[in-house]
Amino acid sequence: QLQPVESGGGTVQAGGSLKLSCAASGRTFSHYVVGWFRQAPGKERQFVGSINWSVGLTYYGDSMKDRFTISTDNAKNTMYLQMNNLKPEDTAVYYCAAGRPPYSSVRSATYYDYWGQGTQVTVSS
Repeated sequence: QLQPVESGGGTVQAGGSLKLSCAASGRTFSHYVVGWFRQAPGKERQFVGSINWSVGLTYYGDSMKDRFTISTDNAKNTMYLQMNNLKPEDTAVYYCAAGRPPYSSVRSATYYDYWGQGTQVTVSS
């Protein structure tokens, strides 16, 4: 059973940076699309970005690409989310998830089968 495990959350001031990690436990991320979603209190879960592990293609949510970057370390079976110029509205629980969504649905949480426990990111103004 594949289990994503997130780390790296915390509190940062607006304009600062954080790097989140998502490590695979139980199985590898090979042949999966691995993504980041976030959920703020009272709001729906939002797609942040994802990567097709086997071909390296990345996808980003609206307005994410200019500040957020996804990368991977195959040897460590770990995905990263580098977040720069953070804003208070980025405050949320960030979840790592893995699945096999069709290309047209990589932004849909429905198609991700394996989810981490989440890591809190708080951006203070």
